[in-house]
Amino acid sequence: MADEKKTKSVETSKSNAKKNDKKANSPEKKENFFKRMGKKIAKFFKDVKGECKKIVWPDRKTVLKSTWVVIVIVVIFCAVLWLVDTGLSAGVKGLINLAGKVGSEEATTAAGMIVSGLFGF
Repeated sequence: MADEKKTKSVETSKSNAKKNDKKANSPEKKENFFKRMGKKIAKFFKDVKGECKKIVWPDRKTVLKSTWVVIVIVVIFCAVLWLVDTGLSAGVKGLINLAGKVGSEEATTAAGMIVSGLFGF
């Protein structure tokens, strides 16, 4: 076991030495910026093509089932929103009528200003 570790560490140090020699012998000149950019763009599109191959499209039955679920949820949400809107409208009309029954024109105007300020009428 210890011999295997020593052998691996010796091999690792030899490979690191070879890499360092290659770096020392190679010119320090980098590739042209546009050439590197072109390679990166080409790699990007290769990756996109590979990812597109991994897409699993649902079958017709699953799509129809999901569509019906979405339609039902939208209808329920619309009904709830309509109920809330109707209730708030009735409440605002009730406040305006209550202010009118108080009798004074100032109270009606004040209630109207409050309602228009709160709800933007």
